[in-house]
Amino acid sequence: MKNAKILIIDDELGVRNSLKGILEDESFIVKDFEKGEDGVRAFQREGYDLILLDVWLPGKDGLEILKKVKEIDENCPVIMISAHGTIETAVKATKLGAYDFLEKPLSSEKVILTINNALKQKKLEEEVSLLRDKIKAKYVLVGESKAIKKLKELIDYVAPTNGRVLIAGENGTGKELVARLIHEKSHRKDRNFAEINCAAIPEDLIESELFGYVKGAFTNALKDKKGKFLLSDGGTLFLDEIGDMSLKTQAKVLRVIEEQKFEPLGSTEQIFIDTRIIAATNKNLEEEIKKGSFREDLYFRINVIPICVPPLRERKEDIPLLSEYFLDLFYKEYGREKKILTSEAIDILMNYNWPGNVRELKNLIERLVIMVRETKITEKEILLPERKSEYSERVDFLSLQEAKDFYEKEFILRKLKENGWNISKTAEILKMERSSLYKKMKAYGISIER
Repeated sequence: MKNAKILIIDDELGVRNSLKGILEDESFIVKDFEKGEDGVRAFQREGYDLILLDVWLPGKDGLEILKKVKEIDENCPVIMISAHGTIETAVKATKLGAYDFLEKPLSSEKVILTINNALKQKKLEEEVSLLRDKIKAKYVLVGESKAIKKLKELIDYVAPTNGRVLIAGENGTGKELVARLIHEKSHRKDRNFAEINCAAIPEDLIESELFGYVKGAFTNALKDKKGKFLLSDGGTLFLDEIGDMSLKTQAKVLRVIEEQKFEPLGSTEQIFIDTRIIAATNKNLEEEIKKGSFREDLYFRINVIPICVPPLRERKEDIPLLSEYFLDLFYKEYGREKKILTSEAIDILMNYNWPGNVRELKNLIERLVIMVRETKITEKEILLPERKSEYSERVDFLSLQEAKDFYEKEFILRKLKENGWNISKTAEILKMERSSLYKKMKAYGISIER
């Protein structure tokens, strides 16, 4: 990392001059001080990318100076140097946040290598931090309605605990958003947030996704694979659409929750984990229990803290705020000129019932940002589904079978859209097997929208 600013604090003039010469030859910008207090003042005033700090200094020793530096900027790497270093001193320095500990006489090659590694790590940490901030910015619960204020308060209250959470709500209301906010506000925020959509993964694959497997567990298991439970160890596992999980998998998940341990497929080794479970569903699980399609004992295990996310039609006063938020989000993402909605356009949005909830509104705003060329978005550009029958238009068919195929395809499409493209729920409403619905979709060329 050329042109990085490096600060040397050492009471030996020869060491300072030697290090300064070596580092300037490597295109670093270098400043040196004999006393720690002078170095700290320069660091506070000018800022540096890295510090080389002697342990033994006149006045305050190197460990005291290290502590002060970390109070000013905990992310600045500090490399300790000493002619009489001990293991005890090195351990203390490491606990205080030192990056490394080098002994005198110093090797120029080792000094350069250690500095370059420290600067690379610092840059990587900064990039990770920026990426995290960018990700966090995407997960914002927008709204000032009474329902949303209550939801925000509940999230803040339950997040710091380890209690399992069950989030209920219609498709598109933001159940995953709530789960992520709970994770981000918890003490687990620096660990993984793993997620799995129980409705989107075939039954014969979901166990390998959850528990992982070892090489040779089955025909195509060519190498070990970590499952979601292991990936979320120390963090949070989000089980989306848990109501679509098979009874067989439910039994295994229940056991993991109770024992906090599991075995990957094909292995006899038990792995202990510390994972917080957050589940979500658009189904009434109590009704599913009565039907025999959901285990009552699992329901009680995951439903420690119930949270209900309100549909958009019950918080329409949030629509202007949500629209403004999505307009801002997408104009930045696509590099387009910022647009505004006219009052008439907002009235159209407020009077619509939003069967697809916030997701439907978000998709509409994204389309408007891309397609509308004018700065103002008027009511003419707000094209929402008409309420008239989808089959009111006259269509000429050559045969009865052609007409049957047309209306069957349209009916399946409508039900898929109404249920947020949840295959299991749509199949249940259509009173057909999920596999049969997949075959119909394939035959009619219907692909899943995401």
